[in-house]
Amino acid sequence: MVYIPALLFALGEGAVIPLIPVFAAELGADVPLAALVASALVVGQLCGNMPSGWLVAKVGERLAMIYAGLAAMVAGVGMLLASSLALLTGAVFVLGFCAATFGLARHSLMTTRVPIRYRARLLSLLGGCFRFGVFVGPFVAAVLISLTGTELSTVWFLMGCVAALVLVVTFGPDPERTIPVLLKPTGAAVAEDSGEVVTGSIPVADQRGVFQTMWAYRRVLSRLGSAAACLSAVRSAKQVILPLWGVSLGLDATTISLVVGVSGAIDFALFYASGQVMDRFGRIWAVIPALLMMGLGFTALSVTHDVDSALLWYGALAAALGVGNGLSSGILLTFGADLAPERDPAAFLGSWRTLTDAGGAAAPVVVSAIAAAASLSLATGLMGLVALVGAAGFLRWTPRYLPRTRD
Repeated sequence: MVYIPALLFALGEGAVIPLIPVFAAELGADVPLAALVASALVVGQLCGNMPSGWLVAKVGERLAMIYAGLAAMVAGVGMLLASSLALLTGAVFVLGFCAATFGLARHSLMTTRVPIRYRARLLSLLGGCFRFGVFVGPFVAAVLISLTGTELSTVWFLMGCVAALVLVVTFGPDPERTIPVLLKPTGAAVAEDSGEVVTGSIPVADQRGVFQTMWAYRRVLSRLGSAAACLSAVRSAKQVILPLWGVSLGLDATTISLVVGVSGAIDFALFYASGQVMDRFGRIWAVIPALLMMGLGFTALSVTHDVDSALLWYGALAAALGVGNGLSSGILLTFGADLAPERDPAAFLGSWRTLTDAGGAAAPVVVSAIAAAASLSLATGLMGLVALVGAAGFLRWTPRYLPRTRD
């Protein structure tokens, strides 16, 4: 009941995402405009985090997921019937908004009900569900299109997954009722005003609004939240830089797809390792190696474009970036859960996820702008620097806000 809804939504969304530019092109969009339509998904998710935090805190994660499921069905109908780019963009935006609600609802549930001794492993598994959808969804889409002859079959698949999700959530056991709320151990809560670590639990439920919560926890959000945004930016940049780098080397689409696919497979294969490291040795022992590997990988890649063995470096560093990204699975979920108020974390998580999604949304824009104005190598090197800055931020602030605790 915890993982199946997340897996269903991830599968449906993962099948549709690669086809959004195709839908836009069929309605007359050129390449830049099709990319803009596709970006509505990320914008919707970014805009949906804070309202989703309010909704989950108000009605609970079960009802929030049901409402989001119904809205996602409406978005699917909009994509099927879209006769203009405006309608298609609106439907994609709503789908992104729903994705924010699904993600935050599961994140909030596990924050309050998973013991800290294996929280990171279970949150890494939740992150793995979303990665599974992104990884497998395009293959499902390819099979559906080959069987039906139409790209719209992927939208029907999305709607089927969402319908199954709503049925499971509506009629299945409610984890909010069947799993007890667990308090954080001593020393794990974050004081709201001073930003200092407190020495005891906070027994009173936090009923503040999203903006009040953001202000109350402004120090930890501006410090660890900024480091988390760097991690999210580097992850997002990887998805843009690797295909562009292959194009800049003059490789064909098949070779680029192979390199990116191998990197993604390594990424997916390692999603559980991060949780193991965080639970056994501490949060910092997962996040710092992941960011260092991606930072050094991007930095090295930025200086290999014109060397004789550029293709070899491209494949090797793409694999290294896949390892670094795989080792970062569940880190943002885990840090958000560790820092959130224990009784009513949804409003805080809405703020946390807004910061991290903002980093992920900004990175492709920054990469594209710098590549157009200067060079792709400079943009790649900058992303390496962003990763190293994020590592420094986690190294500086994690011991202060998340001292090593045992229960």
